[in-house]
Amino acid sequence: MKDNVISTNDDSLIGRVANVDTDRVLIIADSSEIIQELTVFDLVAIEGNTPQEFLVGIIEKVKRSIGNPKIIQNGIDADDISGEVDEAADELLVLAVDHDVLQVALIGTFWEVLGSKKKVFKRGAQYFPRVEKQAFFIRKESLEKLMSAVDNDTPEETKLILGTYGNTNSRAVANGDKLFQRHAALLGSTGSGKSWTVASLLEQAAKLKYNNIVLYDLHGEYKTLSADFNKSTTPPIADYYKIASPGNLDDKNSIFVPHWLLNKDEMLSLLLDRSDSNAPNQSARFTHHVRELKQEYITENKIQQLDDCLTVDAPIPYSIVKLIERLTEDDEGTKKGAGVKDIKGDWNGKLTRFISRLNTKIEDKRNAFLFSEREEHNEYSWLEGYASKILKSDSKSHGIKVIDFSETPSDILPIVIGVLTRFLYSVQFWRNEAERTPIAFVCDEAHIYLPTSDSSDADSKISLSIFEKIAKEGRKYGVSLLVVSQRPSDVNATILSQCNNIISLRLSNYQDQQVVHRLMPDSLSSLASILPILDTGEAIVLGDSVLLPSRIKLNEPKLKPDSATRAFWNEWSSIESKEESIKNAVESLRRQSRKR
Repeated sequence: MKDNVISTNDDSLIGRVANVDTDRVLIIADSSEIIQELTVFDLVAIEGNTPQEFLVGIIEKVKRSIGNPKIIQNGIDADDISGEVDEAADELLVLAVDHDVLQVALIGTFWEVLGSKKKVFKRGAQYFPRVEKQAFFIRKESLEKLMSAVDNDTPEETKLILGTYGNTNSRAVANGDKLFQRHAALLGSTGSGKSWTVASLLEQAAKLKYNNIVLYDLHGEYKTLSADFNKSTTPPIADYYKIASPGNLDDKNSIFVPHWLLNKDEMLSLLLDRSDSNAPNQSARFTHHVRELKQEYITENKIQQLDDCLTVDAPIPYSIVKLIERLTEDDEGTKKGAGVKDIKGDWNGKLTRFISRLNTKIEDKRNAFLFSEREEHNEYSWLEGYASKILKSDSKSHGIKVIDFSETPSDILPIVIGVLTRFLYSVQFWRNEAERTPIAFVCDEAHIYLPTSDSSDADSKISLSIFEKIAKEGRKYGVSLLVVSQRPSDVNATILSQCNNIISLRLSNYQDQQVVHRLMPDSLSSLASILPILDTGEAIVLGDSVLLPSRIKLNEPKLKPDSATRAFWNEWSSIESKEESIKNAVESLRRQSRKR
């Protein structure tokens, strides 16, 4: 029929099913002409149990006949299998190949008519095809109709437009709910289009009235999405914040992470040398005095509701100056000896190095966002406003918040990101369940602060622990992760394994390709071989959010991040490197701020 999606005309006939296993099908082509039109990632339709039903598969391999016998095991050419092949095994099929052969992975079932519904696509093969069933090439016209059917199967209110399928005009649609509910990973080599893809996703989310997304920007490239740096006529979609640095402490966009927001373990990982023989003493005295100072704060401010439940990790302000004074008293303290003279106290000389490390951190102006001790930060109500500024989503602010960490010292970056994430997650956890609204963390350059377990140090492990917790449990509390990285092989495996949606752009490194290979379902794992030849802005998309695993061309964003690849050859011939610019850069280096 004319309005059918799948064409069963002779010019679309590929051939017949010759071999079936649990996830792959071998098809023998009827003619040498049709095989020349087919390539990897093309879709085929295999006859089902009724004339209105088809199994849809994606081509993994196209094998041209060379006239020699071939051994096929589990749908894989024996020439591609390392080691010996057991020719007596039941799963072997020996074919005297005098035909062209296609290897196809089954991905879904399509019905022209299903009950009262028309043009229905569902993920997964409902049953296995039968040998000798005919297979048809889904050409461009049929492909556009099929993609429209897939598009229609996603509820309108949850549609997220990613781009277009192949060389068609059909929209590639993901289910926005499922993309964020079950975490996602956006992976791709540098220059493959990751930043544009992030910006494109954020533009889609910005259309929602109460979207709530926090983007960790490690290079300051997403500031162009905000009103402060937007130079285009397109309206901004994000609020911009920057971790305070020596040159911008008083800027309206600057945010602080005060030292008292760090819990005991985070603070000790910043200050304690575990190899020091006095480390247990230093940890004990630090913990004692911090609890003591927090108790004094709630007593002085008459915060009676905390009297019976105060812990050392509660986010209660305390003075870092007073802490040093009390640690110094311990370190220099004496006690009565057996005679008339005083002798060294129990802690005398055991805290010297700890105090020295703490003073060094405080004196480092780059750490002003931690140790500035501003008067307003000591107000009990300050923390509520701080949390609201990042977590709120209303008509007066953008739901998307870009937090710029580009001037944060690299040695404490993992701890700072971990502290901020833990605090925001904790607020979300303790919100009234009926009032809790979802929030997503977009973790750009995730390999820097979410490294593999074997390469992580004590600082990174602090950050890792909270992100692993979110990856495993965040869904229950409406917290999601979008992990963005150019080196997936350097990203923590536990976190990546919880990402049930994959958007993979071009990956050139073999180890990175293998990570994506392991994240794919077994039936589609061979598709990872196409990763190194993807064009810029082209991606493989699969997971819970898309019905049809596909190779798509991603949409370009209207507001582009400040991350475009520089035209080296062209700029070397046209743009002068001026001495004045270099002088300004040196001064910015000294001041640790780009602000003039």
